[in-house]
Amino acid sequence: MTILTATLLVGAIGLICALLLVVASHYMAVKVNETEVAVRACLPGANCGACGYSGCDGYAAALAADPTLPANLCRPGGAEATEKISAVLGVEAKSAEPYVAFVRCGGDCDARGSISNYEGVRSCSAAKLLFGGASACTFGCLGYGSCTEACPADAICIENGIAHVDPRRCVGCGLCAKACPNGVITLLPARKQAAVSCMSQLKGPKVRAACSTGCIACTKCAKGCASQAITIENNLARVDPAACSACGECVSGCPTGAIRMLF
Repeated sequence: MTILTATLLVGAIGLICALLLVVASHYMAVKVNETEVAVRACLPGANCGACGYSGCDGYAAALAADPTLPANLCRPGGAEATEKISAVLGVEAKSAEPYVAFVRCGGDCDARGSISNYEGVRSCSAAKLLFGGASACTFGCLGYGSCTEACPADAICIENGIAHVDPRRCVGCGLCAKACPNGVITLLPARKQAAVSCMSQLKGPKVRAACSTGCIACTKCAKGCASQAITIENNLARVDPAACSACGECVSGCPTGAIRMLF
């Protein structure tokens, strides 16, 4: 009789707890937005923030709340993610041009001089705080790898004191550009085009004294550009990606090699 009573008592407690859990799950359940879940499944999960939102979850929540927002902001996902998201939201898929990171500096250890011997923390931000770094050019790549640490695709490496981007692996998230204290890295459309690998705004003689591959603003590239895609601003050549025909005349004609082709 004692065993039976104990069994019934435990069974009753279990039944009451089960009923309480059922009631609690009904009234305290967190409602799931099925659209948000479906959109999130279309995103690659890089959580890079290049779309302007706090990672993939933030972008998915924003699209679910307002389907009129652009569905082509995910650069790592590219056209594939755009098409999937557009299908989920029932909107027209707009093309998403892929981007890649480009290092606007060609001054490696062989091309530029140094003004000091930095032996501190291997961080670009830390090196910049100490008189702008060890390089004779304070505009260029510091070469301590803050960009490599920020890259989720392992597309950047440091070779001979300067960052190099592998465009085949780059997802165009822009995290490296945000991590660079000198603003040397920029995002360009992922297609063949000319780009200036220099950031110095000093006049020609001062540029050559600091780096042999810097832009000296000789205007030769601008004058020889048939598509008029190159201008000189603040002693620095600038290429308009939208106007560049990728003919390569500026690359072959640059006396310092400051212009090179992307891809």
